[in-house]
Amino acid sequence: MRIWESASPPRRAGRASCRSNGREVAELGKFLLGLGLVMIVLGGILLLAGNSAGKVPWLGRLPGDIAIERGNWRFYFPLGTSILVSVVLSLLVWLFSRR
Repeated sequence: MRIWESASPPRRAGRASCRSNGREVAELGKFLLGLGLVMIVLGGILLLAGNSAGKVPWLGRLPGDIAIERGNWRFYFPLGTSILVSVVLSLLVWLFSRR
């Protein structure tokens, strides 16, 4: 019998790390369901925003929004609106993530 031949097959490094228990799979399932619900809500908001375009006149015209027009060239960056949306979403995530 040669040295590298043995009764049991050699163990491969990292094989045990490939296994997952049911708990991890359940957590992944919950995460994916939550992500799906968030996508549905965001899609609904976008549909409503598309149907009600122009009904919120101040949104997109806040102080801090950058608008530059030169001849036939326009540049618009809604910095103030982006900050407001970021703060509101951060507060919502903070409120809903509390256990």
